[in-house]
Amino acid sequence: MVINKKLKSALVGTLAGATLLFGALSSAAEFNLRAVANSNENDEDYDGLVVFKDFVEAHSNGKIAVELFIGTQLCANGTECMQALEDGSVDVFISTASGVGNMFPYVQVLDLPYLLRDDRVAETVLAGDFTRELRKSILDDSDNRVRLMTIGNTGGWRNFANTKRTVQTPKDIEGLKIRTVVSDLPQELVKSLGASPTPIPWPELFTSFQTGVVEGSKNGITDIMSMKFPEAGLKYITLDGHAYMSAYWFMNNENFLAMPEDMRRVIVDGFSALQQATFASPKRKSIKAYQDFSAAGGEVYVPTPEQKDAFKKAAEPVYSWFKGNVKDGEKWFNLLAQEATKAEQAIETSYTSDLN
Repeated sequence: MVINKKLKSALVGTLAGATLLFGALSSAAEFNLRAVANSNENDEDYDGLVVFKDFVEAHSNGKIAVELFIGTQLCANGTECMQALEDGSVDVFISTASGVGNMFPYVQVLDLPYLLRDDRVAETVLAGDFTRELRKSILDDSDNRVRLMTIGNTGGWRNFANTKRTVQTPKDIEGLKIRTVVSDLPQELVKSLGASPTPIPWPELFTSFQTGVVEGSKNGITDIMSMKFPEAGLKYITLDGHAYMSAYWFMNNENFLAMPEDMRRVIVDGFSALQQATFASPKRKSIKAYQDFSAAGGEVYVPTPEQKDAFKKAAEPVYSWFKGNVKDGEKWFNLLAQEATKAEQAIETSYTSDLN
């Protein structure tokens, strides 16, 4: 008993010392960044932020401190958080296109279906000039207040899943009631495939599957399993990979530019490390998620290349809608398509060396 008391006393002293040391390091920092993700600690966004925080604090030798706010402590949604970012009360914020599409409609370009073939193509495109072009437009449209730092991933790929049947071709989706967010682009996609888009709040989706209010959704496997949707009857997934689940990472531009160049370099490198972490995280998490889905009686179908082409052809009306309804829509569609083609060609060229 005496030993336990001594051990407890030593632990308390160690923890207190660590707390004091951390406080001293934070107070010694020249730049303190508040980073927000409206998610949870099981999310890819959190994985990315942990890598970013560790990289930036270490490589700046403590000159930069990063405080993480996971959830809705500082702001509750995309609009509120972006306003906080613009006024400088938040330094870093992550959002999907649906969260900031009302401010920068053209960011929805990455939600266009079937333009990015696979992970290698998507990762090549998002690490290159496409992201830099988006950064320029967002800076212009925000009066130089919002800076796009990088684009990562938050959940893998969106695939069609449903409670009724195996979907092998666009014909199989016809007539199904598919859950979408309240956004024009995903609703246009569902309509182009002959299904009925049905906006349902995320917390209500489990019950909606059970009661038949909706019969399908377009989600990543980790989201499907974290919400236990198979228990509500979601049994069929088709890996059509119609959209890469892009995550836009923003920073207050004034606070970024206020740093000396060597610290800005650390921040840029930190976001590169964050991007790589969010590219990798969904791949690892999806392995168990698919195993659990199959164990729960789920069926996974992989379309043939011909069937995948049929999905893309059926979705072409969405491209026309985007070009005609989004500011500079044709410009962004063409740029993404061109960059995707360049990435595909570079990968094909690499096979010449890598396969022989």
